[in-house]
Amino acid sequence: MLMIIDLSQEIYEGMPVYKTLPQVTMRVHNTHEEWEGIVNPTNPTPSVHKLEMGEHTGTHVDAINHMDKAYVGQSIDTMPLSMFYTEGICLDLRLKGLKELITTKELQSALEKDKLKIKSGDTVLICTNHYNNYFGTEDWSNGPGLTADATEWLGNQKVSAFGVETMSPGVSGISNKEVHKICGRLNFTHYENLINLDLLLGKGRFRFIGLPLKIRGGTGSPVRAVAIFE
Repeated sequence: MLMIIDLSQEIYEGMPVYKTLPQVTMRVHNTHEEWEGIVNPTNPTPSVHKLEMGEHTGTHVDAINHMDKAYVGQSIDTMPLSMFYTEGICLDLRLKGLKELITTKELQSALEKDKLKIKSGDTVLICTNHYNNYFGTEDWSNGPGLTADATEWLGNQKVSAFGVETMSPGVSGISNKEVHKICGRLNFTHYENLINLDLLLGKGRFRFIGLPLKIRGGTGSPVRAVAIFE
């Protein structure tokens, strides 16, 4: 029986965004009553919304050109779709607390605990339960993240991507900048702001889909990420 688990946040006005990234605004651009020529309707109903937001809003994937200025030209529209349609596994790192670093040894221990192996081309998701515990609180921006060494190790496993529940793949001000640069150098990427990763634990391998919008020159894109079990 097919089971599809939604891994994506809602997009809405006022939602949390990373540091100085654009805030989300949402306005009614057209109404059905306007299209029908009804003047001064009592309860207008939206037919089109106008959205303003950054590429790195909500659940999103980073393009290689976002990682460092050395990778100009490697935008989201140039990245192969096979990077976003992969097999996946989810690792249990729920013991990690606020701003704690996730090491290579901890990734390896999580693999051993659930008898999982990383295959070339996989997407490796990292469950810390940070979304369930802290979304909408003052500590939402203080999540755990990978060390540079752990990121390098994942890249050397030839993964397509890894994914986290937090707003950054590393710990801001400690490892985050280096994590991005390593992804660029080793030509893999990461997803941020995932949800429901706890629902994947203990279920083994799955199909992961996180297709981006085809934004010309884009440095990333919101995605509707899902895990599919057959």
